[in-house]
This record gives sequence, C-alpha cells and structure tokens, in this order.
Amino acid sequence: MSAQLELKELLRRTRCFSGLDDEALDVLCERMRTCSFPEGEHLCSEGDEGDRMFVIQSGTVSVMKHDHDGEHIEVAVLSDGDVTGEMSLFTQQPRSADLIAQSDVAMWTLTHDDLDAALSEYPSIAKGLLATLSGHLSRGTSLLAKLIARDVDRRFKVAIFDSKPYMEEALRAANCHGYALHFFDARLTPDTVTLAAGCQAVCVFVNDDVDASVVGELAAMGVQLIALRCAGFNNVHVPTCEELGVSVARVPAYSPYAVAEHAVALMMTLNRKTHRANNRVREGDFSLAGLVGFDMHGRTAGVVGAGKIGVCTMEILKGFGCRVLVNSRSEKPELVARLGVEFVSMDELLEQCDIISLHAPLTPQTRYLIDAKAIARMKGGVMLINTSRGGLIDTRALLDGLKTGKIGAAGLDVYEEESGYFFEDHSNRILTDDMLARLTTFNNVVITSHQGFLTADALANIADTTVANIREYEMGSRGGELTNAVLSSQ
Repeated sequence: MSAQLELKELLRRTRCFSGLDDEALDVLCERMRTCSFPEGEHLCSEGDEGDRMFVIQSGTVSVMKHDHDGEHIEVAVLSDGDVTGEMSLFTQQPRSADLIAQSDVAMWTLTHDDLDAALSEYPSIAKGLLATLSGHLSRGTSLLAKLIARDVDRRFKVAIFDSKPYMEEALRAANCHGYALHFFDARLTPDTVTLAAGCQAVCVFVNDDVDASVVGELAAMGVQLIALRCAGFNNVHVPTCEELGVSVARVPAYSPYAVAEHAVALMMTLNRKTHRANNRVREGDFSLAGLVGFDMHGRTAGVVGAGKIGVCTMEILKGFGCRVLVNSRSEKPELVARLGVEFVSMDELLEQCDIISLHAPLTPQTRYLIDAKAIARMKGGVMLINTSRGGLIDTRALLDGLKTGKIGAAGLDVYEEESGYFFEDHSNRILTDDMLARLTTFNNVVITSHQGFLTADALANIADTTVANIREYEMGSRGGELTNAVLSSQ
C-alpha cells in the first residue's frame, strides 16, 4: 500500500474526516507533510498554541498532563494510526497536554493554514466536516474533551503495603509514569488484602504474606501484578500466581554494596566491640578490658552464596587481606581468577573459617542451613553473620552455640520470626518472642532490624526497578515476559 493510500485510509477512520468522500480525502492528503521525532523529544507542550493535527505513522507517543496537584501524569499512549490535535484545525487554542515521543516516531501533520487552503480549493470538505463534528460534539467524545475531563483516578493504580516514609519518598521520586500510588502501613495479609480493591497491582516487601489465599483474593479483585520491592520471593506462593495468571516481578539487585557493606559493618562491630566501647564511654568508662579484637588480615572468612551480594562481600574481605572460602551451587572460575577465592564444600567452609557470612537465598533446600550439626562442625569461637534471610539459621541451635561458646559472636540483620517485630517500634511493649529476647541478652550478639538494604542508593534503585517492572506490565508484558519475572521454576 502506498503511503498516500495508507494515509487516506487512516483519515477515513478518524472522527473529523470519516464523513468525507474520496476526492476530499485526496485533497487533504496532498496538503499533509511527513515529519519525524527521536525518542524523548517533545512534539508539543501543554499550553502551546495548537496549530496542527498529528497522524502517527509509526512509533508511540505519550500524552502527559499536569493534574490538580501539579504532578505530570501519563493519561494515554498513542501508536500507529492514532490521531491527535484535531481540534487545532478549527480553533488555535492552547494545547491541553504534552506530547512526548516514547520511541522514534514518524508521522504526518496537517496545519490550520493547510486546512484553510484545502477548504478554498474544495469547499464541499466543510459540509463533511460539519456533519461529522456536530455528531461527535453532541456526544462529547472529542479527544480534547477526553483529555480535559480525564480523572486522575483513571491512572494505573498500585497498592503499596508495609509502607515506610523512606520507601514512600523513593517511590514518589521514581514515579515518572504518574501511577496512582496508594500507600498502606499495614502488611499484606489475608486480613488486609481487601485494601487492594480497585488496584491493578500490589507492591510488597519481605514480610508481607502473599500466600495462596491472598493470591486468590487478589486475582478475584482484578489485581494481576505482584511487584516485589526486594530480591527474595519466598513469601509469595508463586505456583498459585501462575495458576491464576498473576504476574510476579522482583528487584533482583538493588545495591549489592549496601548489604555487603552492612555485613562487614557487623563483622567489624563484633570484632572490635565498638558497640560496647561506645556505651562505656558515654557512661564515663574509658577502660579497655574485654574489648580485645583480632586482625582481619590473615583470617579465613567463608562466604555462603556467590550472587552479587556475596561477590561484593568477597571483594571487601579480600581487601582486608582475608583468605576467602566460598560455597555456592556452582563454582565460578572467573571469581577464582579475579579474586583468588577458593570454592569448597560446605563442610570444609564450616571447619576452616574464623568468620562465616551468609548470602544464600531462602529455599526449601537452604532452610536451617545452619543447624546444630553445622554448628558442631564449626571452629570454636567462630563469628556468624546473616544478612540474607532469617530462616537460614535454626535460632535454637544458634542460642545453644552461643551458650557453649562454639559461636563466639553473631551479627544478625535478619531473624526467622522477624515479621512480628522488624520495621516497627515495639519499645513500649513486652518482647514476647522468647528466642529473640534471649538473643538480645548476649553482649557478643548484634541485631539490626533488616536494615542492610537501607542506603539512599539502594532505595533509589529499588524504586526505579519496581516502577520499571510495573511499566513493563502496563505495556503488555506478562509472566515470564517480564525482565525480572519470578517463576516457580526458579
């Protein structure tokens, strides 16, 4: 099909020109011009004088408006064959929205002056235009009317559970597509799932409970995307999601440096006992008895898990001059060559290491990876660090190891029953979890409240990736098509 004929067929399908005969359409096509815009360029801006109509030949264009709160929101996406700016041909009023090329765009344009010239050449065009426009105006269906009347609540809606001020700030800053973000302090559970009513997606964190019943409720309400703002997905019943057609996406890597650096911060705190020294000095006690540490240089450190966080931890430990042993599902020769680490069996790692840092995901195979048998194989006085998932450690076995001195120090950023406590202020309540309460009594244990991810850099990366995951879904990707999809086969 020639470009002229293609354009003629497009015009025939538009509101304005659907009533014109072939000759009138030919006259208009002769007056129209081609133009192109690179990705990201503004075709026009809200408030500009409208003097032309656009007919998209190829590519996509975002229609962006400022809402009553001043937010710049996307109210429509135009693609091949779509027409916008028709009213500009009849009255040169200010543009009601920005048009921004989402990709490289090719289009035809017809200006106000060109239409005037066409009307002079072929006056009967006016009759066809009047007949068509009068019908559309009476029904209030012109594109301009839709843009002006479009309500903010028609935006893609996302229910964000277990929301905290620092995450809310990061997500608002990353919300470049103008999604309607609804923040809830409550965690997603069977009791709170109804808060997601009316939303197309939910955004959840590590302690939200997205079990099979919750997934079923979400699907019944029309929620078809679960956007995790974390790497782990053990709290989501993925098989039910797949059965019900609910897509799941995660943030596989937000800032491996943040978590690795926190793991090492726990090591150094426990080694040099800075937490105890700080408390003494604040009370006027400047003695050093009981604060003896050891040189990291020359010590043997074990890293369990060779993902991005594990690799960052290895790099830091090698910088200290440690000998680094690694256990993971597969050996990575490039790490051996680049860092000089040694891949060993789990038993070898447990038996040889002075420090053990856990960076493995929580799966049925890794649950209680550190149990009584594993602790029994460790060197006496070993330091154990966990910044991954609480379920990697059997807490009862850990307590026994601490009491006997087999474990000389423990740094925990996670805890297997943390969902009842972490991220919340319980300072005015009784700590009813006996194991957690006992852990807090050891002066050689440092517990932080799952804050390894908590850096400005990591928060920005989490928010950006979460919004990108939602955008992919909104644009049509589903299930395994999503870049950061979570599948039951993983």
